[in-house]
Amino acid sequence: MAPNPRHGLLGIAPPGALSVAASLVWLAQAWVIARVLADLLSGASGAVWPMALLLFGLGTLRAGLTALDQHALSDAAEAEIAERRAEILGREVETTAPSRLGGAGALAALTTEKLEALRPFLLRYRPARLRVMVLPPLILALTAWFSWAAAVVLLMAGPLIPLFMALVGWAAKEASARQMAEIGSLGDLLADRLAALSDLRLVGAGEQVIEGFAAASDSLRARTMAVLRVAFLSSTVLELFSALAVAMIAVWVGFSLLGELGWGAWGGALSPFAGIFLLLLAPDFFQPLRDLAAAWHDKAAAEAVQEDLAAWRDDSRAPLPGTGGPASALPAATLRTRGLTLDRGGCRLGFPDIDLRPGESLALTGPSGAGKTTFLRLLAGLEVPGGGELRIGDTALTAQTGDRWRAGLGWMPQTPHFLGRSLRHNIGFGAAPDPEVLEAARVAPILGTLPRGDLTPLGESGAGLSGGEARRVMLARALQRRPAILLADEPTADLDAGTAGEIIDGLLAHVARGGALIVATHDPRLVARLDRTLRLETLP
Repeated sequence: MAPNPRHGLLGIAPPGALSVAASLVWLAQAWVIARVLADLLSGASGAVWPMALLLFGLGTLRAGLTALDQHALSDAAEAEIAERRAEILGREVETTAPSRLGGAGALAALTTEKLEALRPFLLRYRPARLRVMVLPPLILALTAWFSWAAAVVLLMAGPLIPLFMALVGWAAKEASARQMAEIGSLGDLLADRLAALSDLRLVGAGEQVIEGFAAASDSLRARTMAVLRVAFLSSTVLELFSALAVAMIAVWVGFSLLGELGWGAWGGALSPFAGIFLLLLAPDFFQPLRDLAAAWHDKAAAEAVQEDLAAWRDDSRAPLPGTGGPASALPAATLRTRGLTLDRGGCRLGFPDIDLRPGESLALTGPSGAGKTTFLRLLAGLEVPGGGELRIGDTALTAQTGDRWRAGLGWMPQTPHFLGRSLRHNIGFGAAPDPEVLEAARVAPILGTLPRGDLTPLGESGAGLSGGEARRVMLARALQRRPAILLADEPTADLDAGTAGEIIDGLLAHVARGGALIVATHDPRLVARLDRTLRLETLP
């Protein structure tokens, strides 16, 4: 993952640079501590208090640099994750074709849980890697300045650690990839089960669904524990080598200061200052490597997420026509389709040709799975056809005309969807609802039952509205801008006869005003009142 220069300190230093500076301050602190202790051992205590004040000042500086570094890293991580999330959301709103990664659950997992797996990498691994590049070579050089023997110990132990970390890293990457795949699968499973929740309850499949979730959760738990085991193994290997190396240096320094060893230091004898300084430096030679090992599984998880992001970016899906911006509607004219097809799941699906003039109505019928809703989405420009053409009058649906095409359409979905705002905003999106539309959709009687009329806030599920009332609000929303063509998907499904009749009357009122109407339905009452019927057969 390439660092973004805008995320560094004031756009100059890369993230983690302040942690390197804080570690360099510790080297100065170690020098002061060694000097004070050496002076105390030699009986020269005159400079102890000035040195203590210097040590306190360096400690304050180090704490300040560490705090600033954490703040800068947090901001950088938040900005980078927000960029990735905005990239995914920005592209997904432009296409409704299924992603190679899976369904909505897998994409939701990528946008939330998987992207959050980048945060430890950005906060811990990247700064640790920067410290490893700077501090161990510097400490090795300082150690060699005082003692070639201690430098040899560090030089022998240091390369073994990256070697074992690389071996462990292969297993970590594989385990993290399996974990990320499991998270995406579990997200898809949850989305599918929630979508079919009412049906599952009706057929009494609750126990089987719970067992399925339990099995999927256990599988994810096993993948997660595998990643944690690899992380523990990498840290254990590092601690073993670092502890041995520090112990060897400590033993050598101790015997040298006692006069038992006379080799290993330049000039023969090792001074108390040099010995204490080496003892303070040795653990910090391995500390950046410890930090890197502790964050090694974060790197593996981030690489797995990056692979998912790369696969998502390489997923060539045609964007929806248009930009989604405001546009003037096309003039009312005949809607024509010719040779319309859709590529889905490796198959090419074909749809019949239609000609629908203003003031005409058409019922799309056929068994479930015949493609009625898909046909409506193609007509609305919410799916990208694989072949054929769509025209309103002489204007074809293209990337350039997509916004004008949709501006002249009204869409009434089978499942009501609401914004968490007022009823007025849910119908007119800020504009006052047309009284004639409210009357045609039979919404006016609903207003008297709400505490604040059309200013009553609705939840995303349409809290306070019954199923029939929610369907009437959807009809009012579809009719608000007086569309030339109204597309309705199962507008009377699951409604009682009285409410269904009111919805049918509202739909036909649109036709009476000269609008065109296409309805996907199984309702024989609605089919009987429309001009024409087109039956679709089950898609392969």
